Amino acid sequence: MTVAAVVLAAGASTRYGRPKQYELLPAVLEQLSGVDEVVVVEGAHPLTVDARVVHAAEWERGPGASLRAGLAGLSDEVTHALIVLGDGPALDPRAVQRLIEHRDDAAVLAASYDGTRDHPVLLARDVWDAVPDEGGRALEPLLVDCSDLERPGDVDYSD
Repeated sequence: MTVAAVVLAAGASTRYGRPKQYELLPAVLEQLSGVDEVVVVEGAHPLTVDARVVHAAEWERGPGASLRAGLAGLSDEVTHALIVLGDGPALDPRAVQRLIEHRDDAAVLAASYDGTRDHPVLLARDVWDAVPDEGGRALEPLLVDCSDLERPGDVDYSD
C-alpha cells in the first residue's frame, strides 16, 4: 500500500492579506514523514516548493475542486491519500502516522481533537470519485483520536 499526501494550498488568502502559502507551507511540508509521495495543490498563487505541484484550474469552485485536482495528480500506485491544509503549520507528524496506521479501518478517516473532526484526513482510493465541491468534509469519516496532540491549525489572518 502506498500513501501519498495532498497538501491543499490553492486559496486566494484574502482574509490573510497576502499569499499565506509562501509563509506557512514549508512548515507543513516538514511534517509529512511516512508518506511515499507529496503533491501540493496550487490555485490562486503560483508555488515553488520542494514537492510536486499540481494546478487546480477550478480552485475557485471550492475545496473539492482543489482536492480532486490533487488526487488526479497522484501516481497509480497510491492507495490512500492523506489530506492536509497548507495553512496548518502546527501539523503534528504523529497525527499523520496515526491515520496511516489506521488506514485499513475505513475508507475515510479524520483526526479528531477532543471529539471534534479536524485534519489530517485520509481517503482510500475507492472514495476519490465521491469528493463533492464541499471537499472531504462532506464525506463521513471514522474519527481517529488525536486529542493528546496539538491541532494543526488553520491560519486565516496575519498578525
